[in-house]
Amino acid sequence: MTDILLPRDVPLGGLRAMNVRRTLPQRQRSLIGAWCFLDHYGPDRVADTGGMLVAPHPHIGLQTVSWLFGGTIEHRDSIGTHALVKPGELNLMTAGRGISHSEVSTDEATVLHGVQLWVALPSAVRDTEPAFRHYAPPVMHGEGWDAQVFLGSLLGSESPVETFSPLVGAEIILDAGTTLTPEVEPGYEYGVLVDFGAVHVNGEEVTQHHLAYVAPGEPLEILADDLSHVLLIGGRPLGEDIVMWWNFVGRDHEEISEARNDWMAQISDNAGLVQDGTDAYDGRFGIVGDHLTPIPAPVMPNARLKARA
Repeated sequence: MTDILLPRDVPLGGLRAMNVRRTLPQRQRSLIGAWCFLDHYGPDRVADTGGMLVAPHPHIGLQTVSWLFGGTIEHRDSIGTHALVKPGELNLMTAGRGISHSEVSTDEATVLHGVQLWVALPSAVRDTEPAFRHYAPPVMHGEGWDAQVFLGSLLGSESPVETFSPLVGAEIILDAGTTLTPEVEPGYEYGVLVDFGAVHVNGEEVTQHHLAYVAPGEPLEILADDLSHVLLIGGRPLGEDIVMWWNFVGRDHEEISEARNDWMAQISDNAGLVQDGTDAYDGRFGIVGDHLTPIPAPVMPNARLKARA
């Protein structure tokens, strides 16, 4: 079974912020493997959009995967990481029991183009300690294709970055007329996002900005109609229901509500303090070492949050 998932436009950080195209989650599909969130943006000229300016905000129960096609973003987090997100280099942040971070495009960035993904942590490890990893994968070459495998194993390349569930993630460029049939892992489901160009996945046409879903047990054949640039993700189905709300991934309403209350209490306690980590109470989520005002959480909905498979 190959389904085509269409994106929806979402303003990142407010109504006048840069727009992203979100293909996960959506009503008919919440996850591909443990991948639970996929934002695709650009190429956008920073002079027109104002770039990315996401002030400190919290996460629990997930990993963030930042992968750029163009531009640079400055990442700061509450475990002391200060890193640049660059094209072709993986930045993976594990939130676990709680972390906060900010993302700001650099002054040198004239164009922003890339993806931001989340991975839901399995229940048994969702309270793990926060962490950060960086990895610059080699470029692999084949007949009519180039690829970088940033997570998992594919096309003869294996990422050394450990994950908490079986996953794969890769950026692939295909010449027009190229057919790629990578060896699939038994039990994996896959997603193919088209950044530019047009491809057929198992015979189904996938046009720009659309995401093809391939069910476990199905083959994976990608035929490039034109010069095409795609993102491939996949993994073994998580096999757990999750609750996603704002920046949190949990298992029930109470867990999410507790995380929200902890964040709001922390930023309230730190009201008026310089966010430099010296005079502020770091709470559950820690303090990001920049001078941006942390983002308050939205009000919880009146209805109970429901888990999604």
